[in-house]
Amino acid sequence: MIDTTRLEPNETPVMLVTGSAKRIGAAIIEAAHTRGYRVIIHCHHSKIKAQMLAAKLNDVRPNTAAVIMADLAIINDSDLLNQFVQDVVSTFGQLDVLVHNASRFYPTPIGTIDSAQWDELLLTNAKAPLFLSQALLPYLKQQQGCIISLLDIHAQNKPFNSYTVYNMAKAAHQMLVQSLALEVAPDIRVNGVAPGVNILPDADSDQAIDLDHQQRIVASIPIQRVGTPEDIAEAVLFLAKASYITGEIINVDGGRRLTLAGGTR
Repeated sequence: MIDTTRLEPNETPVMLVTGSAKRIGAAIIEAAHTRGYRVIIHCHHSKIKAQMLAAKLNDVRPNTAAVIMADLAIINDSDLLNQFVQDVVSTFGQLDVLVHNASRFYPTPIGTIDSAQWDELLLTNAKAPLFLSQALLPYLKQQQGCIISLLDIHAQNKPFNSYTVYNMAKAAHQMLVQSLALEVAPDIRVNGVAPGVNILPDADSDQAIDLDHQQRIVASIPIQRVGTPEDIAEAVLFLAKASYITGEIINVDGGRRLTLAGGTR
């Protein structure tokens, strides 16, 4: 446990990554920590993985990684949201980079869509990024910091078939990036990273992809391989330091957007 009573703002930047106990979020956390950041690992259900990641990083540099657990639905309760903000800021005394990574992803074929799916997909992919950004803006402004959002190449006029609600939510998130980049400049920069196929669903998940399908996906990517979480992390860390870039979306997709028809991943 980090002793927050002894921590004061300093020159070592602090990055918060939502949904960062595993997969792409964890890769961003590890890349940032390697470059000297202090990191805040946010999780909802993956407490053990988050704590293991923090312990690993703190073994390398003591008191440089912390875990905050929260359901992003806290944005619907002003008291809970305020408490979350205070927990974030008190952890290391400042916040320099906010990375919106947490996301829900699943198909919503027309004719089967219900309000619960709408609420969940819009919450994680659009509403939470907006309200978390708004709540943390004063602290990011104090540090002349930045916001980086994980988007999707399917949000850019190439919708993923049968994922209508997800596509809509990610498109809204992309517009949030561009809108905020105008509104909060010059104090805070806001950018996005749009993955293509940078990580496959877990083999035991309801989104698992069989080997034949995986091979078809690879064949459709000009670079001829599935990307890695580390590819995304490198783009995020670049944007965190790119002081003259705001309102931009970097595609990290191996060129897949050039051949994408919208039907498969």
